[in-house]
Amino acid sequence: MTSILRSPQALQLTLALIKPDAVAHPLILEAVHQQILSNKFLIVRMRELLWRKEDCQKFYREHEGRFFYQRLVEFMASGPIRAYILAHKDAIQLWRTVMGPTRVFRARHVAPDSIRGSLGLTDTRNTTHGSDSVVSASREIAAFFPDFSEQRWYEEEEPQLRCGPVHYSPEGGIHFAAPAGGLGPA
Repeated sequence: MTSILRSPQALQLTLALIKPDAVAHPLILEAVHQQILSNKFLIVRMRELLWRKEDCQKFYREHEGRFFYQRLVEFMASGPIRAYILAHKDAIQLWRTVMGPTRVFRARHVAPDSIRGSLGLTDTRNTTHGSDSVVSASREIAAFFPDFSEQRWYEEEEPQLRCGPVHYSPEGGIHFAAPAGGLGPA
């Protein structure tokens, strides 16, 4: 993997997934989307997809052999998911805080206002996934957005998004740097 040069104040990227249990319910999906916006994340890319079982197995291979692995793979392939690339100065940790603990029972007690604390059903059907490190974020973003170049984004888009002005497109569901004198995506 090539090293990506970033300025010290550069925005950080993370992958956020909205799992099938939330995507199946439009009000829950919209509530999670609003949490992303209200926590001042920049939505760099967004897509909805049906995940093949083989892709789920590859993505979660680090958990293979654990008691929950098969249930998790089956669930993640059971319906549409929404994938986001989010940017923020501390995107990974902030998204993990907004999601709350993985275990829903714990989330309800220690972070009841978190996404998982308020919307999660079980430890598998816990509404969201988020990268846990910079290395994981890069790997996971590449898995869901194979045409996205992290290096090109840091060179071309990140400085514009960080320095603003930035606009949000409700139709496209993403943020973009406002071109001089206009409001449309560049």
